[in-house]
Amino acid sequence: MTVNYYSAQTEDDFSKARSKALVNEIQHFMNPEEANLISFTDIKSLLKPKDEVYIGMKTIPVNKIAGSEGRYKDFDNRFFPKSSFLRDRWEHVDEAALQSITLPPIKVYELGGLYFVRDGNHRVSVSKARGTEFIDAEVVSLQSEIKLKPSDTLKGMVKQIIFYEKRVFYTETNFGDITDFWGLDFSTAGQYDVVYNHILTHKYYLNMKRTDEISMEEAVISWYTTVYHPIIEVIHEYHIMRYFRQRTQSDLYVWIIKYWDELKQKFGNDVKLDDAVLAFRKNQKPQPLSKIINKIQRILLKRSIRTN
Repeated sequence: MTVNYYSAQTEDDFSKARSKALVNEIQHFMNPEEANLISFTDIKSLLKPKDEVYIGMKTIPVNKIAGSEGRYKDFDNRFFPKSSFLRDRWEHVDEAALQSITLPPIKVYELGGLYFVRDGNHRVSVSKARGTEFIDAEVVSLQSEIKLKPSDTLKGMVKQIIFYEKRVFYTETNFGDITDFWGLDFSTAGQYDVVYNHILTHKYYLNMKRTDEISMEEAVISWYTTVYHPIIEVIHEYHIMRYFRQRTQSDLYVWIIKYWDELKQKFGNDVKLDDAVLAFRKNQKPQPLSKIINKIQRILLKRSIRTN
């Protein structure tokens, strides 16, 4: 009787968790990546931690477990199971929880103040489904200056990282006070380092024409007025932003500078900025409607196969 009771309960618990994953998938039909569990590898590549420290055993908040190292495709962004093949293992873990059986601690990486599962994804999934607040974990910490807040999506975390990078860039270069421009914004991480290198390169070439060393402040204002701002003006003159609704003008600056350099390497230094921008625009073609329709049809077909 006891076994049958727990069996029925775990089956019901899994079905509820699986249904929540399906609802979540439907709600994010137009942006399916927003329902994905965050990959530890993706976050690690963005934060680039320097040191790895073994912390050992500790009790951690379940709501700060944000992703997984190897099973991020098996669970959605709230750790609900995305496939029925997870049922057996999930129900065994759930049954142990129902019987108050202590399971081995999970293993996690700590990065940016959040946790990413190395081993124990099913235990985390069951804990989140049951509303458990804390779980025992063996922790390895990867050191990073950036502290993240829990987010359901990688996009949300990327925004936090970009905000941190902007704050550091503006503080260390005094960029805003020097230029009175606070709108140097990007949609992807790592671009402020690119701009900083552009400024340093600009400073190097300015120094080649002078006998005295110019200050960083002079280099910043010169780069802004003679490099960045003219390119932004050309971007707006040729209405390039209409092809990149989800991007910023600073994104376009970085891409066009890179494209312009490639053209000059291929055709010589006489390639003009306007020509580079026009060539760049010409290469940006909207995705044909037929491709969008085919993509939707493939998604619907996969769902039909899974349902049957």
